[in-house]
Amino acid sequence: MKHRIVVLGAGYAGAYVAGNLARRLSPKDTRITVVNAVPDFVERLRLHQLAAGQEIRTQKLADVFAGTGIRLRVAGVTAVDPERQLVAVADSGGELGYDTLVYALGSHGAVEGVPGVAEHAFDVAARPSALRLRERLDSLSERGRGGSVVVVGDGLTGIESATEIAEARPGLSVALVARGELGARLSAGARGHLRQACDRLGITVLEHTGVDTVEATRVLCVDGTALASDATVWTAGFAVDPVAAAGGLKVTENGRIVVDRVMRSVSHPNVYAAGDSAYAIGDNGRPLPMSCASAGYTGGQAIHAIVGRLTGRKIAKTKLVYSYNHISLGRQDGILQLVDDEGQAKPTYVGGRKAARVKAGILKMSLWANSHPTFGLPKRKRRLAPAPDLPAEKALA
Repeated sequence: MKHRIVVLGAGYAGAYVAGNLARRLSPKDTRITVVNAVPDFVERLRLHQLAAGQEIRTQKLADVFAGTGIRLRVAGVTAVDPERQLVAVADSGGELGYDTLVYALGSHGAVEGVPGVAEHAFDVAARPSALRLRERLDSLSERGRGGSVVVVGDGLTGIESATEIAEARPGLSVALVARGELGARLSAGARGHLRQACDRLGITVLEHTGVDTVEATRVLCVDGTALASDATVWTAGFAVDPVAAAGGLKVTENGRIVVDRVMRSVSHPNVYAAGDSAYAIGDNGRPLPMSCASAGYTGGQAIHAIVGRLTGRKIAKTKLVYSYNHISLGRQDGILQLVDDEGQAKPTYVGGRKAARVKAGILKMSLWANSHPTFGLPKRKRRLAPAPDLPAEKALA
């Protein structure tokens, strides 16, 4: 009987892991199934561009996995039962059994906690919500009387969304609400560059401002300020699906799966997590942030761990680092901020068109790598060991 590997999610982490496992493991011994809610690979890092009005071409997962032998199941995941080694999916198929599970369902916009967000705000954490925001911005632009857009959240997503919309829709008034200082995680020079970009694009920045309520046509701040808003964009945090917690896997308070150094669940050793779903400690002793880069590092380590365990080989230890933030400020400007081993911004940064080109190159490389998951890998497909159950913590090379 073949060893059943099920990968949940086909974003930056899931697609990468699935394609690499298909290239490295013999199909005589393994059967790989990918479960994803939509049939396309979603470039999440470019959804703010999609919302602002740019055309972002989608790639079919069936084309991405063509020739790999991977079975694609387009369905939502409704439950995980790690004790019975079953996954429940939202289609007529019901349940999938697995021997090894890779949990890479990612994250979504966090809309709980502030009244009115779920009912009235837009987000750019998923393609459908980004398209809804785009339709709203289109309608505001078409009416010819302008309109107001309020972006709540001063993290990277909020900054990129505000600058992208302001540049692409100059007829709209854009405000950015920051809970603390704008660009607080950046160096002093990068913060100055960010402020200049906001001034150039006409973005009104409200710092040290909390949001109390989101209504259909305005945002009410904690200090009593009322901001007129024809479209409120909520980027104040991300959350993970509660499926892992509901299934009994050990998770953090916010639902991320707690893993060891090789991305193996600390509570269920035949479950691995990668990407935003994984709570992994980096080489600097700090949790890796939710990011595309972290998806690559955690996914790469999970690949080595699964291949090593199943084939009886030592597991290679890959680096788990967080080296920089790359922020687009529209199409012609950006910031590349290096960080040190403690996660703090280094004094120097790269800004302007050079940083924008670097960011565009990173996006293009990420898309290409996920669209060609097996390119450049060894052609040898390894057979499984007779009893593939080597404890991960004792197998690190």
